[in-house]
This record gives sequence, C-alpha cells and structure tokens, in this order.
Amino acid sequence: MRLVVAEDNALLRDGLIRLLEAHDFTVVAAVDNAVALGTALAEQDADGAVLDVRMPPTFTDEGLKAAIDARAQRPGFPVMVLSQYVEQLYARELLASGEGAVGYLLKDRVARVSEFVEGVRRVLAGGTVIDPEVIATIMAGRNQEPVDRLTPRERDVLALMAEGRSNTAIAAALFVTEKAVAKHTNSIFTKLDLPVAPDDNRRVRAVLAWLRI
Repeated sequence: MRLVVAEDNALLRDGLIRLLEAHDFTVVAAVDNAVALGTALAEQDADGAVLDVRMPPTFTDEGLKAAIDARAQRPGFPVMVLSQYVEQLYARELLASGEGAVGYLLKDRVARVSEFVEGVRRVLAGGTVIDPEVIATIMAGRNQEPVDRLTPRERDVLALMAEGRSNTAIAAALFVTEKAVAKHTNSIFTKLDLPVAPDDNRRVRAVLAWLRI
C-alpha cells in the first residue's frame, strides 16, 4: 500500500518512514508542512496518508485541514491522524462524512508498534481506529443524538468498536461472552437506525454516528 507521510519533526518522520516500510508499506512522499502535504495528496497516487495535525506554518490544525480537503476531493480516502492533540472541531468534521477509513491516535498513547501498524492497515481497509481520549473529547461537546438511547454497556461495546476491536476482543475486555457482545451489537444497530444493507459496514457506520455531530 502506498502512503503519504506528513510530520514536521525530522526524527519522527524518518522513524515513521522506516517503520512503515519495514512492514511492507511504500512511502511515496514524506513532507514537513501543510502546503507540501496538500501538493503530495493531490499529485501522488497514494492509497492513504499518515499525518500530524499541527504543522508549519502556524502549528495549529493544518494537517487535519489538508486531510479534510483530500477527502473532499477523494471521498473515503484513508487517513490516519497521529497527533499529540485532539482538535475537536476538525476531528468531528473529518468523521462527519460517515465514510469510514479514518484513524485518530495520540502519539503519547501508542503503546506498541504492532498496534499502530495494524491500525494503519485497518484504516486502509475502510475501518476506523479512534483513541479513547479522542472519543471522550468529541463526546463531551456532542449534541443530543440517537446514541443517547444506548445503555451504559452498549456504550462500552461501541467504544471498543471505535478502537477497531473484534467481537472476540470486546468480549475479553468486558469479561462477557461473544454471544452477549453480538446481542449488544445488534441492539446498537437497531437503536442507531442502521438496517442491514449490502453495501454498508454497520460497525463503521455505528462508530461514526456516535462520534460525529
């Protein structure tokens, strides 16, 4: 898979390139500012991007804005955000399309390289991988939504779905059976008005419905 990497810290950028290429990704462009990122996303035949939020020239939210612009041009373009910060407004906008293929991880909370690599693969496959702290920050400013119908346990299940976990992993984390997880999952789909559809991934849609405005 071909990736664009955007990170202004030279050591971290080089480390990301080496790490990704060691796991069979091809880095087609590695940039250190938002202007170069926009150009790379427009010109390179990339399958996705791994990017920081705060980049030159203002170090505020340039990377996230570039990702949103890229997905406006290419709906569903896979983006893994790797940042030290949660930019609530633009994080919501990134998730609001409901198309999936989005990750948002906090640098200081990535405990294992294998988890990060698997997260990138999941995003490239159309899934979502969202850090729990990102979820908490977005939820804190959320308006009333259908997700308010969910029970506390259903919210626990949905939060683990947002991290990209399977039913087996969710069952282990919550100390319940997979059958119980499947029951909660079906209830979530019903309460969020997500009927079975051949072209939709209801797990992804449920997570995005929970996170977006």
